[in-house]
Amino acid sequence: MDLLKKFGDKGMNVTFIGSGNLAWHLAPAFDNTDFAVREVFSLHKKNAAALADRLYQAEVKTSLDFSDSSSRIFIIAVADDAIPEVAHQIVLPANAILVHTSGSQPLSVLGYAATLNTGVLYPLQTFSKGKKIDFKEVPFFVESENTETERMLMAMAKAISKKVYRSTSQHRKALHVAAVFASNFTNHMLTISQEILEKHGLKLELLKPLIAETINKSLSIGPENAQTGPASRGDLEILDKHMEFLADDDSVSEIYKAISQHIVDKYHEDH
Repeated sequence: MDLLKKFGDKGMNVTFIGSGNLAWHLAPAFDNTDFAVREVFSLHKKNAAALADRLYQAEVKTSLDFSDSSSRIFIIAVADDAIPEVAHQIVLPANAILVHTSGSQPLSVLGYAATLNTGVLYPLQTFSKGKKIDFKEVPFFVESENTETERMLMAMAKAISKKVYRSTSQHRKALHVAAVFASNFTNHMLTISQEILEKHGLKLELLKPLIAETINKSLSIGPENAQTGPASRGDLEILDKHMEFLADDDSVSEIYKAISQHIVDKYHEDH
């Protein structure tokens, strides 16, 4: 049976559990489609109220008991380690769809919940409350063992994104780990760069053309082909001088050494 017909006029109503960076952007995106967000729950009531204020008709819920809810789609957008507890505690109306948005948690983590309509709706992007997101270009990865639930989640994702894919828990884990290297680690390297520059009275602004060209070149010709620098050349003399320069900061020195060694090991035979 088609879930939309089964649920009638209220079939597309959505509830968000969580009010962090992802929910801050994703809830308003859905609220501008047929998937209206009616409820927001968070342990941080002020954050839930702030998110509800960004939506058309949403109310703040103070309990995970949604037995009388008009929603039929419940999106868990909380920290990964909190998902099992939410899935265990949440009380859902009949035939509800329960979804999490994690890249690293498997679909099976929702096995605690009292519904067979479970799935994953994973947007592969970094989210910060102060930075607007164009969801049309964000890849979404959908997973469910229930055909009708998968159809609903595919429809939801396609309502806001042009890039929607079916996925598995293993593929999402690979995507998430790769994303940590590509995004989180890259950003942390920029933070270290900024700290080094500021220590010597310089600004990160000076590296902006280099950073932009590095990313553009990597995406254009492939990261392996775009690699440059002393480690890829096997220039051990320069590497030693850099290590001496960083000698007063053991943690940064160790990062430099580990990454440089990995690059040397990868490229030494070719150079």
